[in-house]
Amino acid sequence: MAALDYKPRLLLRRSAPELEALASEVVRGDLRDHGALSALAEEADVIIHIGGLVAAARREEFHAVNAEATAALVAAARASGTSRFLLLSSLAAREPTLSPYAASKRAAERALQEGAGDLTYAILRPPGVYGPGDRATLPIFQQLASGVVAVPGKRGARFSLIHVEDLARAIAALVQHPEAPAWDGVPLPLDDGEAEGYGWEDLARIAGEGLGRSIRVLRIPPHLLAPIGFGGSLWGRLSRRPVMLSSGKLRELSWPDWVARAQPEQLPPEGRPRVKFAEGFTSTLEWYEKQGWLKPRRAAV
Repeated sequence: MAALDYKPRLLLRRSAPELEALASEVVRGDLRDHGALSALAEEADVIIHIGGLVAAARREEFHAVNAEATAALVAAARASGTSRFLLLSSLAAREPTLSPYAASKRAAERALQEGAGDLTYAILRPPGVYGPGDRATLPIFQQLASGVVAVPGKRGARFSLIHVEDLARAIAALVQHPEAPAWDGVPLPLDDGEAEGYGWEDLARIAGEGLGRSIRVLRIPPHLLAPIGFGGSLWGRLSRRPVMLSSGKLRELSWPDWVARAQPEQLPPEGRPRVKFAEGFTSTLEWYEKQGWLKPRRAAV
């Protein structure tokens, strides 16, 4: 995996020894702490903004963390004399009306575009990110490993994926190549190099080949899940606790076209994707098993 040739200064809310070991300095705080943002940006050459909120109880929380905090970090970068700003957005920003999360990611992009001034900036829109250490996609791997994967949406829906190593490689390459075309500020979708993306049947087939078994795709009509999504949204508002399966998230999951249509030529050669799902599935599954997040497979007799 590509690596930066220097140690970055990190903004961290809580102790994270593995991350801190990679840092030249750690600033304690979160994205709503303007003092911490100023300290983070001080004398920085490049700001890499990868923080954000993926689950929240209310729309306002998404906006505050994903959009307003981006605007504040852009202002801190300009005040410090930073020259470049890289924003990790999301492919969800392409469809901002689907959910509060998607709307907040589009608003974050707009905050950078409108507040950049003389900053050179790049906006990356990754699709579903998976790989070692990721808990968000763990349920999908659990289902694939079990032999049955239940998904909302109609047959024919397609989506892109990217392995975390490819995403990290793209970020590192851009930071080290200020002349790369992606620094033109136009949102750049990313993927793993699979131009037409995947359908759930593709994932089941690929995972089945890796596991040596057939995997069944069970499609659930979105309207049958609508009460669960509504209940999740209501519970989040009442309890003020973040929920993963809200009405908005269900609309995202049911959307038929999340194919990235990436433009890898906008990235430096060393930042272009290398890990297709067949390889990424196996390595991620093995990592989950070693960490005890998934029950180890039985050895063949």
